[in-house]
Amino acid sequence: MIRLDFRHLPAPEPLVRALAAADALQSGQALEVLTPLLPAPLLEVLDTRGLRWRSEPCADGGVRVVIVCPAG
Repeated sequence: MIRLDFRHLPAPEPLVRALAAADALQSGQALEVLTPLLPAPLLEVLDTRGLRWRSEPCADGGVRVVIVCPAG
């Protein structure tokens, strides 16, 4: 799984970069992104594009979002 840490970037870079990485996923692939805050706008876009996601707070700050492109 690819892991990208965007916690150090100013807004809107985490959103822009996470969305670009998610758009590059192939069927069945997953991606982990670390963002400084819960990326609600990103999560809404992922939903509209049919991508699955789950999020959880990181122990060292920020939020971990796993994005999955469903197989088939």
